[in-house]
Amino acid sequence: MATPTATVSATGENGNTQPRTVMITGASSGIGRACALRMDRAGWRVFATVRSEADALHLQNDASPALRALLLDVTDPDQIAAAAATVAESVPVNGLHGLVNNAGIAVGGLVEYLDPAELRRVLEINTIAPLAVTRPLIPLLRRAKGRIVMMSSIAGFSSTPLLSPYSASKFALEALTDGLRLELNPWGIEVVSVQPGAIKTEIWRKARAYVEGELQKYPPEAFENYGPLLNRISEALARPRGVDPEEVARIVDHVLTVSRPKARYLVGRDAVIRNLIERLPTSLRDRLILGRMPKYGTAAEIPHTELREAGREDPG
Repeated sequence: MATPTATVSATGENGNTQPRTVMITGASSGIGRACALRMDRAGWRVFATVRSEADALHLQNDASPALRALLLDVTDPDQIAAAAATVAESVPVNGLHGLVNNAGIAVGGLVEYLDPAELRRVLEINTIAPLAVTRPLIPLLRRAKGRIVMMSSIAGFSSTPLLSPYSASKFALEALTDGLRLELNPWGIEVVSVQPGAIKTEIWRKARAYVEGELQKYPPEAFENYGPLLNRISEALARPRGVDPEEVARIVDHVLTVSRPKARYLVGRDAVIRNLIERLPTSLRDRLILGRMPKYGTAAEIPHTELREAGREDPG
């Protein structure tokens, strides 16, 4: 097992020095796992939430004995209450110093064929769940003048074709983050949005499986109208790219420890570029984005039968 490389501590009401504490959701893999292990190595007392016992064992095998894995489905009110109670019973008298709301899913699809139930699902997990997890922990964060990190995305300020459902959830998360930051300001609680671009994680494999499943549901006219665009996203998901999740974990570490964190942090070159594009006039912004995509609809001749069969083929 790993051992902490440094000690980060705080002085409690009784004068005793205690390690700082942080709760991180979605720590089974990717960004959440990288954050949990990094803060554990730095000497923080980490409460890392995972979805299964197997994930808990996998994480704890690479962490110090101080890290505690908690089973949590962020959409289950009872599990949220139980996790909050466990943290409340375990933290020192000076409270909870950090909360990293990382758990989430990546979904996409054409707005014209978007099932409202699917949009509700992504909003429930990516937008409502962070709020549900945060609310019972605010008294502990208030006691410590702690910090809340919302794991957002470049999709939280830049919506593009096929990613509108995901973007909607992250745009809404940004709104909640801004409101919460202002509301909690009198207690010295910093609320920060971390906005990564593409990250090399398991999310690519999951997203590809999701897209292939969604294509099976689309009617023939979807491939007739959007064929080249649908092909492009499948090709892109077959070539995972992006920065290492450890880079996001480094930013989260910085947010939790710097004296005055910024309200937002971009992570990755693509996030910086997209941020600049969003500052352009909308018409120019749209031309730039569409210019990087294949022609579809009335702008292209689409081989109807070939595309329809591509969407129907067995992904296995």
